[in-house]
Amino acid sequence: MKLSESYFFTLREDVKDEDSASGNLLVRAGMIKKSSSGVYMMLPLGLKAYRKIEAIIREEMDSTGSQELVMPALIPEEVYEKSGRRESFGSSMFTLKDRFNRTFVLGPTHEELFAAAGRMGIKSYKDLPVSLYQFQTKFRDEPRPRFGLIRVREFVMKDAYTFDADLEGLDASYHKIFEAYKRSFDRMGIDYVIVKADTGVMGGLLSEEFQALSEIGEDILVIHEASGYATNLEIAKCIPSGEVSAEPHLAKAAVSTPNAKTIEEVASFMGQPATQFVKTLIYVIDGEPYALLVRGDHEVNETKVLKLLGKTEMELASAEVVADVTGAPIGFAGPVGLSIPIIMDTEVSLMANFIVGANAVDTHFKNVNLEDFQASLTADIRQICEGDLCENGAGPVVFKRGIEIGNTFKLGDKYAKAMDLYFTDENNQQKPVIMGSYGIGPARCLAAIVEQNHSDKGILWPLTVAPIEVAIIPVNVQNEEQMNAASTLYDQLSALGYDTLLDDRNERAGIKFNDMELIGAYLRITVGRTIGDGVVELKLNGSTEAELVAVDQVATRVADLLAR
Repeated sequence: MKLSESYFFTLREDVKDEDSASGNLLVRAGMIKKSSSGVYMMLPLGLKAYRKIEAIIREEMDSTGSQELVMPALIPEEVYEKSGRRESFGSSMFTLKDRFNRTFVLGPTHEELFAAAGRMGIKSYKDLPVSLYQFQTKFRDEPRPRFGLIRVREFVMKDAYTFDADLEGLDASYHKIFEAYKRSFDRMGIDYVIVKADTGVMGGLLSEEFQALSEIGEDILVIHEASGYATNLEIAKCIPSGEVSAEPHLAKAAVSTPNAKTIEEVASFMGQPATQFVKTLIYVIDGEPYALLVRGDHEVNETKVLKLLGKTEMELASAEVVADVTGAPIGFAGPVGLSIPIIMDTEVSLMANFIVGANAVDTHFKNVNLEDFQASLTADIRQICEGDLCENGAGPVVFKRGIEIGNTFKLGDKYAKAMDLYFTDENNQQKPVIMGSYGIGPARCLAAIVEQNHSDKGILWPLTVAPIEVAIIPVNVQNEEQMNAASTLYDQLSALGYDTLLDDRNERAGIKFNDMELIGAYLRITVGRTIGDGVVELKLNGSTEAELVAVDQVATRVADLLAR
């Protein structure tokens, strides 16, 4: 790659509409460019890094025996209606009509089509197991695209699907892909953790996520490193903090609490800690009102509630619904006297003489106990807090943020039954095929790598994904000796298979050096005044040290520094 003959540009200033380090640096380095909100061009230099990531994933997938194919992105809407997922995707799915007024969607995911492909090739137990994968564009109408390539509306996913006769076979197939994912991320140099996660709209038996650790990560990870415990905040189980309170139950009494609605306000007014309060939150769950009770310093975990009830949607009730259910405005709800279902967190069941809203303006009850109301269900419905014990009891958890770069699902027979994917077993009986689903976002990997590996000067690529391995900088392109040496080194290193760049632009050396740091050229060779002595300078990106090397020893030294 000779820059005088290449499409190449960089930006000196930060990009105003990029809200992440990776997005800003990749745009400034001329590797990506925003086309519209959540949609990006992948420019030549960025594509080189992206292709290296893709190649790593492809090599590891091929090593498992999985076969690559490509599914269409334009899919009849009825495919998702048949599986029961059209409603779950809702407005996040792009829809359009063809000239015959038939409704199509731009595929957000491809479980249904892979099940259809399986149906064509799987008839008997003798046809199993099977593993298929693709790199294909997905489309999701994200309401709030952000963080460059991390949350977008159009992206390529490497998705894979395994097909087995039983759960034992699924376990074996799952292990193969799971290990291939670990090898892929290790080769990319990503610092990641693996966490248990909610199965969400995918459904199935198990979900695990590969999370690249990053301060801008949208997922909160709950971790106890010493015991190896790691899970997503959405599903982290809470261990009760103690035993049932032994203090004697006092008589319930109303207390006037003028202009005090929030826990903080009422706690200040009554001179009691938040741990002595119980919040009553009115939710509408699949169209019906529910009261959810959690301790005053805790929050409701909506994912747990939906799983507990087997429901699909929930939201905090409007002021009108709260007034209708409680007879009071928001801020004074309590469980005493409510006629709607009450779901109580396990922690509340341990409390005594707690404070709740009285379902009346400017009024709360003190000394409320479990006998003062009737809970329909008692379960773990709260969100875990940093410092709580993890569910294995090993110790207090810490929170870290992560970027989801991969996920794996044990789907079981959900999609096989929905899409009529059956096989004939050894006893000539029809059984549903057992499926697994596995995804990696290569562009998210690209962004995560930059988030984890950058300085104030530019990108610090791991060698395995660096788009430029060797950058050769002649300080003065008008100097014939420098240019001849630089060109010879360029030809030599290119022939040896290195991704080599020759910066033969008629620019000041400082500009060239800054550009090479910005794009993250892994190794810089400077051809300057010392060329008269047959010597050039080698410097690794991010290093403060440089070394002088004889021209005839450069190839050997590069091989040492870039050992692959």
